[in-house]
Amino acid sequence: MIITFNLFAIPNLLAMLAWLATWLLIGVRLRNRLQGQPQEYRQLLIVVWLLALGIHGWTILHAISQTPGITIDFARASSIVMWLCSVLLFITMLRRPLETLGIFVVPFTLSAMLLPLINEGNSAALDLRNGLGVHIFTSLLAYSMLTLAALQALLLAWQNKHLHNHNPGGLIRTLPPLLDMEALLFKLILLGVMLLSAGLLSGALYVDNLFSQHLVHKTVLSIIALLVFATLLAGHWQYGWRGRIAIRWTLSGFFILMLAFFGSKFVLEFLVKSS
Repeated sequence: MIITFNLFAIPNLLAMLAWLATWLLIGVRLRNRLQGQPQEYRQLLIVVWLLALGIHGWTILHAISQTPGITIDFARASSIVMWLCSVLLFITMLRRPLETLGIFVVPFTLSAMLLPLINEGNSAALDLRNGLGVHIFTSLLAYSMLTLAALQALLLAWQNKHLHNHNPGGLIRTLPPLLDMEALLFKLILLGVMLLSAGLLSGALYVDNLFSQHLVHKTVLSIIALLVFATLLAGHWQYGWRGRIAIRWTLSGFFILMLAFFGSKFVLEFLVKSS
C-alpha cells in the first residue's frame, strides 16, 4: 500500500470537510426533530451537500483526466459508487424525509473517497470508445442504486424490529411510515434492475471476450444477482412479498452483486498481485 501526498491536496481536503459538515448538519436536524424543535438549517444542508457532491465529483473527474482512458480499480470504483449513492440520496431527500439514511451513507462516502488517496490502483486504463463508456456508466449507476436499496433494507429491518418490539424510539421516530419505506425500497430495486439489465446488455454488445480475462465470474454473479432482484420484484407484485422476505432477498442480491464487482477486484488487486 502506498500513501501519497494527494491526501493533503486542497480539493480533496475541502471535499472531506464538506462531507463532514453535511453529516453534522444531518445530525443536528435529526436531533432537533427528536426533541420537537423547529426543523432549521434545511437550506444550509442542501447547499453544503451540493458543495460536497460538487468538489468530490471534481476530484473524481480530475483523477480520471490524468490518464488517456479510465481506470476503474477497487478504490476508485468505491469512490464513484458512493458518490453516485450520495447523489441519488440527495435527489430523493428533496422529496422524502430520508435524512436518517444520510447518517449512514455520508460516512461511507467519505471513507470511500479516502481509498484512492491512500492506495494507488494497478488496473490498466480502459478505452471508452465503441460504447464501453455506456457499459461502465450504467453498471456503476446500477451498483449505486442497489447499494442505496441495500442500505434502505437495513434501515427498514431496524425500523421493523423496533416496531414489532413496540419500541419506536430514537432515530426510528425520524423515519417515514413503514409502508412508505417499503414502497421506496421496491422503487430503488426496480430502477436498479433496469440499470443492471442495461449494463449487462451493453457489456454483451461492447465488451470483447465478456466471458474471459477475469470477467466470467463477474458476469455470472451479476446475472445471478439480477435474477435474485427480479424474483423479489415478481414475488412482491404477484404474492405481496414484503417485510423480512423483501429485506433478506435484497441483502442476498446485494451481497452477490458486490462479490461480482468489488469482490473480484479486491482479490485481483490485493491478493493475487501481492502473492
